[in-house]
Amino acid sequence: MWGAGNVATVSYLVGDIGGTNARFALADPEGGYGYEHTLGCADFETARTAIQSYLDTVGAPAPDVICLAAAGPIVGQTVRFTNNHWVIDIAELGAAFGTGRVRLINDFEAVAWSIPALDDGDCVSIGLPPPLPLKGRDYTVAITGPGTGLGAVGLMARGGMLLPIPGEASHSGFAPETKVQIEILEAIRERFDRVSFERVVSGPGIENLYWALCTIHGEQRQQLEAAAVFTAAESGSDPRAAEAVQVFFEILGQFAGDLALSLNAHDGVFIAGGIAKRYPELLESGRFRSGFENKGRNRSMMERIPTQLITHPEPGLLGAAHCALTELVAR
Repeated sequence: MWGAGNVATVSYLVGDIGGTNARFALADPEGGYGYEHTLGCADFETARTAIQSYLDTVGAPAPDVICLAAAGPIVGQTVRFTNNHWVIDIAELGAAFGTGRVRLINDFEAVAWSIPALDDGDCVSIGLPPPLPLKGRDYTVAITGPGTGLGAVGLMARGGMLLPIPGEASHSGFAPETKVQIEILEAIRERFDRVSFERVVSGPGIENLYWALCTIHGEQRQQLEAAAVFTAAESGSDPRAAEAVQVFFEILGQFAGDLALSLNAHDGVFIAGGIAKRYPELLESGRFRSGFENKGRNRSMMERIPTQLITHPEPGLLGAAHCALTELVAR
């Protein structure tokens, strides 16, 4: 844990590191962050050299506090990234920059930390009901969203304390709820022994859905990459792409609803991740909300849970900054 310190004189480095890019910034003790820069992970041998390059670019000294959000499983004090060659160890990073206050958090845990710091303009409602303000009260919410993978995390606020609840819910088994989804599951099982939600709700997931639907309809089409499927759906040029996107957001809604039930997240579900943010109209006009509410005997309860899309450009950085400042002050 981090020790206490004088917040006004402490330098905070925060980062949001994915498979391709690493975004770094300096947290503002008054809230938020500044001096944001994005670096390519492939351009640096280690995270340490990337951080030093960032510090040199912005003219900042060695940080007193480092809080990094990482797109990978954090085991003990180390993270090994799935899609890049970096390995980050808390002790090694702290020694390199002369600080014992280093923290690693999962990238979606960082998004959870951003929730209390979001302004009214940082989210848009998806369907009804409208959300109630969270500030100043206890609450439980869930956060999920598709990108390269499918992230999922909970967040509890009790007595002014925040408790993120990270997990691997996206790797739970995909449970089809319609005849078409059953056929999709059967088709995709030709490719994978086990089909998780992430296999159908992610960048690779939309590609799997498109392939499966073409197979079901007996159509020989070129396999499309994720961006091409969404583009074709937006333009209306490919009815199979449009169907794949409808099913994609429907299943995202089903998963978000399952997550809300599992966490008792009556105060809301937030949608993050690059895909939903990039295609908000498709999310809004699709079957997300119907998939979310379709929980049989629990439908009336689900209808009362608000769902929102996070539109803040960098919720991971915002959350890492909020985590750094909150944790330091609290301890």
